[in-house]
Amino acid sequence: MQFSNSNTVSDILLLGFQNLQSYRISFFLLLLIIFCVTVGGNLLIILVVSSSRSLHSPMYFFLTQLACLDIFLTTTIVPNMLLIVLYEGSSVSFIGCLIQFYFFLASESLECLLLAVMSYDRYQAICHPLHYASMMTLTFCVKAVLLCWVMMFAVVLALSITMSYLWFCGPNVIDHFFCDLDPILELTCSDTFFMKIEDMILVIPYGLCPFTVIIISYVYIIITILKIPSVTGRQKTFSTCSSHLVVVSLYYGSLLIIYLFPDTKNIKKTFSIFYTVITPLLNPMIYSLSNSDIKQEFKKLKGKMLSALLVR
Repeated sequence: MQFSNSNTVSDILLLGFQNLQSYRISFFLLLLIIFCVTVGGNLLIILVVSSSRSLHSPMYFFLTQLACLDIFLTTTIVPNMLLIVLYEGSSVSFIGCLIQFYFFLASESLECLLLAVMSYDRYQAICHPLHYASMMTLTFCVKAVLLCWVMMFAVVLALSITMSYLWFCGPNVIDHFFCDLDPILELTCSDTFFMKIEDMILVIPYGLCPFTVIIISYVYIIITILKIPSVTGRQKTFSTCSSHLVVVSLYYGSLLIIYLFPDTKNIKKTFSIFYTVITPLLNPMIYSLSNSDIKQEFKKLKGKMLSALLVR
């Protein structure tokens, strides 16, 4: 990707949070703990699922993909965020800022697509249980994930090509804690009309369509659950998709609020923290705490590790 030589912005100052002087160290330590727990929790999910043959099913296959994605997202955002909090702002190169934005864009678009695939998996499991094994084969699951990755690369390529024609002349200050699209576009002197139109168009296949798939899947799921005669049966069936529903609600809820209040920077910052920092932290907790299979396999894995240490 080539950028115009007339760009005058070489370094960018990320202001981060300007009203946290008194709580700077406390917030830094909190973020550091969240970062460690997020990476550790998602790695633990991957380890538990991969080490247990009983968890080698489509639902847990997609869960490991989500865990990998959460690690990717939090390592893209949080390390530089820690520097911003610690030093009350941080300087990043223009190219580095764009790279962070592309990584962020990739992770967000991939998560939308992956959550839609996971909702389709729950739809097949609950609405068509007799055909679930024949429909959700390993080949189908791998192809679905690969398609998500191909679509993710496509959106990054599309926006990067368009952005390469923009002239960035300043200012070189971004009032945010990471390089998002709108703050980056504030640095350009070029007309951003086509860039914003392209962004709105790409929201349809990468945001609206996955969200529609999720809504339709859960409409059919709820209808199927309501047809179950016993209360116990309904509760047991709903428990198989409750974790995914909570994750979807948290993720899309924060995104919708950002789009409802696009011009309010404090609100955007707050909810950007939620879906870039908090959601990757909560995902492994939601899936592990409400899933008896994962808790059982985690206990087995812990027992094996302790036995191995005692033998040594």
